[in-house]
Amino acid sequence: MTGPPAGSITAGPEAPVLRRRPGRRPFLALLTVHIIVTIGLLGDSAGFLAVAIRRSVSDSPALVASTHELLGMFALFFGIPLSLAAVLTGTALALTIGWGLFRYPWVIAKLTLIISVIVVGATVLRPVLDANAQLDDTTLIAGSAYDVAALTLAATLAMFKPGGRLGRRRTRQQSHNFESH
Repeated sequence: MTGPPAGSITAGPEAPVLRRRPGRRPFLALLTVHIIVTIGLLGDSAGFLAVAIRRSVSDSPALVASTHELLGMFALFFGIPLSLAAVLTGTALALTIGWGLFRYPWVIAKLTLIISVIVVGATVLRPVLDANAQLDDTTLIAGSAYDVAALTLAATLAMFKPGGRLGRRRTRQQSHNFESH
């Protein structure tokens, strides 16, 4: 009696269930969407920070009032949907191509960073969505500066992918092979 085909998982004694990885085009499409979404979120956060800084140095009541509305638009129309899309596309990438969510330190760090950006938005920057809220300029600047820094770090982690797989040490031969390519 032979075992199940290579790369399959058995669902019962007689029925192998083949594991399918996405093809190259669906993977590239998902990766492209993820990159666009996360770059958009970084741009939204940077724009939010720039408006918050401009607001803090203005003496014009009209400008201060209009920036409140503008910051609310940044948060509602861009920040919230892009944050959720970044989590969803990143999770889909991690699960479909074998990185997994908890196998590599850089994936865990990216997930933690995007969740922290969502938490900062929901707890620190949320008052911009309330038209009657009195906004604290220092809090707005600090919260949006954190978001920009966290998203920049996440992008850096995605490029360099530091740290090997958790639970496994990279052998000297694997390191040499990686460096020579």
